[in-house]
Amino acid sequence: MIRNIINLGDAAAYCDFGPEVNQEINKNVIKYFRNIKDRNIRGITNITPSYNKLIISFDLSVTKFTEVKKLIENLEIEEKDENLKKMIEIPICCDEGFRVDHERLENLLKIKFEEILDIFFHKEYFCYMTGFIAGMPFLGDLNEQLRAKRLETPRVKVPKGSIGLTEQFCNIYTYESPGGWNIIGRTPLDIFDKKNQDFPALINPGDKVKFKKISKDEYDRFKK
Repeated sequence: MIRNIINLGDAAAYCDFGPEVNQEINKNVIKYFRNIKDRNIRGITNITPSYNKLIISFDLSVTKFTEVKKLIENLEIEEKDENLKKMIEIPICCDEGFRVDHERLENLLKIKFEEILDIFFHKEYFCYMTGFIAGMPFLGDLNEQLRAKRLETPRVKVPKGSIGLTEQFCNIYTYESPGGWNIIGRTPLDIFDKKNQDFPALINPGDKVKFKKISKDEYDRFKK
């Protein structure tokens, strides 16, 4: 489970689950995240999960690191995560104008773009974490044939809804933002809705995602 817990700055605990990035480790991170969050523990102000780490921020006027560390070490983990996980289908258009980096990927991967898409669509993806921008899901584990490095010079603007590939992950840009991932298409869905205060993110850690290819006409109908 947790390999080590150390102090991070003055008011945070850094929980290390190991150096590997895989679903087994990430599921343990998510278990701790959800169990701590659901308990509403006095003094804990924020909980931030990543691939294999968990940062727990706390209010120094209420508690201290040694107390938080002891609480985590003695925490009884309830196996309730299965009911919270979802399988989500995401439509994506990969037509001209949306597949921004198809030529770059063909050159890097040494396979045609249609084959890239065939490999991409024949897989379910696991959400390891969200971050960078609000609600952006980091989805693994990309087929080894599709793993490519980031752009040498990131773009200043990547359109909202763009789906990008880098190394073992794909992601979905929830807002227009800078970015250096290889863009293969775009979804018309809103992946993050800040107006929905209870459930703003469509995809959350532990969820699984399946992509569905759609045409430009279907994309336009979705948007309407």
